Amino acid sequence: MLASNVGTWMQTVGAQWLLVDEANASTLVSLVQTASMLPVLLLALPAGALADTLDRRRLLIGVQCFLAAVGVLLTGLTVADRMPPALLLTLTFALGVGQALTLPAWQAIIPELVPRSQLVSASALGSISVNLARSVGPAVAGVLVARAGVATVFAVNAVSFAVFALALLRWRPERPEGDDVPERFTAALRAGGRYVRHSPVVRRILLRAALFVVPGSALWALLPLVASRRLHLGAGGYGMLLAALGVGAVAGALVLPRIRLALTTSRLLLLAGLVYAAVLGVLALSPGPVPVALALVPAGMAWMTVLSSVNAAMQLFLPGWVRARGLSVYQMVFAGGQALGAVAWGALGEVAGLVVALAVAAALMTAGAATVPFWPLRDTRGVDRDPAVWWPEPHLTLPADPRTGPVLVTVSYTVPPERQAEFVAAMRLVGRSRRRTGAMRWGLFRTGEREHGFVEVYQVPSWEEHLRQHGGRLTGADRGAEERARALTAGTIVVNHLLPADPPD
Repeated sequence: MLASNVGTWMQTVGAQWLLVDEANASTLVSLVQTASMLPVLLLALPAGALADTLDRRRLLIGVQCFLAAVGVLLTGLTVADRMPPALLLTLTFALGVGQALTLPAWQAIIPELVPRSQLVSASALGSISVNLARSVGPAVAGVLVARAGVATVFAVNAVSFAVFALALLRWRPERPEGDDVPERFTAALRAGGRYVRHSPVVRRILLRAALFVVPGSALWALLPLVASRRLHLGAGGYGMLLAALGVGAVAGALVLPRIRLALTTSRLLLLAGLVYAAVLGVLALSPGPVPVALALVPAGMAWMTVLSSVNAAMQLFLPGWVRARGLSVYQMVFAGGQALGAVAWGALGEVAGLVVALAVAAALMTAGAATVPFWPLRDTRGVDRDPAVWWPEPHLTLPADPRTGPVLVTVSYTVPPERQAEFVAAMRLVGRSRRRTGAMRWGLFRTGEREHGFVEVYQVPSWEEHLRQHGGRLTGADRGAEERARALTAGTIVVNHLLPADPPD
């Protein structure tokens, strides 16, 4: 996967360098990044649903073969000198479609590759790998463009996809025994959206990623123009600047574990944001190639630090049943921030100049970093994310088809007067758990005919969806929240499942 990611970023640099001499170069160069990232924005959630419902290995193999074919086509047309900007952007978009289908499936199979006890380390390593490729790939591409031409970069990219496909073919995962039926695509799509919408931790991670990526994309979008127009560098000089970013990323990967021992994740994000803003200011001033190259080293470190931190936080927090869909939303924010940001910075650079665009990006990055004390990443290291199957199996006297729905579940409680305020507060966390794991609606009500009676009511789309709540969607943290609420009750808790009165079609 590292080889594949390196090849992808090499292709982006090669495509950008083909366009630096075109009319409206600021816009065209920025559109390369947009064309590669926009498919992730558009297809992220469907790709995550596919990865959670299909055989991930076969999906990945098919997508890599498609990407290799597009890479071969790019290489051949470039060698033949038949690569107008519109066609280049179209094929770049096709590569982006393949990447959109690859990312969530790959992230979701990591727990199949390593023991759960090593998942924290594997997640951090995977995040470092992604961001390392983001910095090293462009640096290698800059050298190859200078020495062998853009077509060579495209050819290496095609080979990198084939390398990943071969590795997947050699991998023979052990399939767990059982008759677990995959979720239907549309139901899986809606369930993933509900989980993200009702998870404050996930929403905070996405916010921190967006506040960094949108202004941070200005560096990647405008660096080719800074190199060619302001610093008057050729392909070799541009490769030197990208190599400085790569060095910073590698250095960041090496020192990040030690830094995390000294700083909390939120303080680390604040420091990295301020460093990145300072580097954008240096690029705006552009004093010369050497100072700019030296400034890009800490920029690579900051980029690596922020994105590896938020990516690892997302992957470790998400439960297994929705991991690909949750990660696809993260990829949507990451890619959308870069794609839309690249268009905005390119247009601003075209109208107001590179100096103004980079200065505005530096100001926005500083403002985003200043919000860290108010919107920090939440510490979830002590939160139990293991599956918790503890609800008793429902025993119905009426037959229920899996697609029967909607299903209304009621849970009746008796709560002593002195505990009622605490019970209502505890049930708010239970309500979030219900919504994350499948409920479309949830409410807590008082029973008018019983002085101390409470009734929890929630609606799920189908009986199948409710059985998935029984069968593994809950985590240890969900169980803990429900047990805390139930400990405040007295007497017997009564659960009823209400099915539609009309017979199914």
